[in-house]
Amino acid sequence: MSELHILLIFHLLGATIWVGGHILLTVVILPQVWKEKSVEKLFNFESRYEWFGMPALGIMLLTGIRMAYLYNVKVLTWFTFKTPIERVVSLKLCCLITIAILALSAQFLVLPRLKTDYKKLPLMTFHILSVTVISIMMLVLGSFVRYGGI
Repeated sequence: MSELHILLIFHLLGATIWVGGHILLTVVILPQVWKEKSVEKLFNFESRYEWFGMPALGIMLLTGIRMAYLYNVKVLTWFTFKTPIERVVSLKLCCLITIAILALSAQFLVLPRLKTDYKKLPLMTFHILSVTVISIMMLVLGSFVRYGGI
């Protein structure tokens, strides 16, 4: 088994945890929160998932960077969008940056206010749906590597 194959397996395991957790949050937890008007369910899910989801994201970041290097996509060529594989890497990095911005916004602006103001739930819903859709987009983008990129 090659290094690339081992990295891909760990990358896919991380993606399974990350994307699966966000789909679960979007499809199961969030509708319950809205129906029961209970943001506690959201906070309970977050506290249980975070210890598992964040390491999965870290594994994807590390394995993704190493795989990019194995595909000859170095830091200096990120965001040049010149080769098909480099386009995939750069688009995934753009998605990752967007997720990081949404996560920081949620963590420092939305969640603290949501604890005391249920009216912030639509904004939190936007954050959750955005991260879920972007995460799925990253999964789809990654699948294009098999075909030589986009």
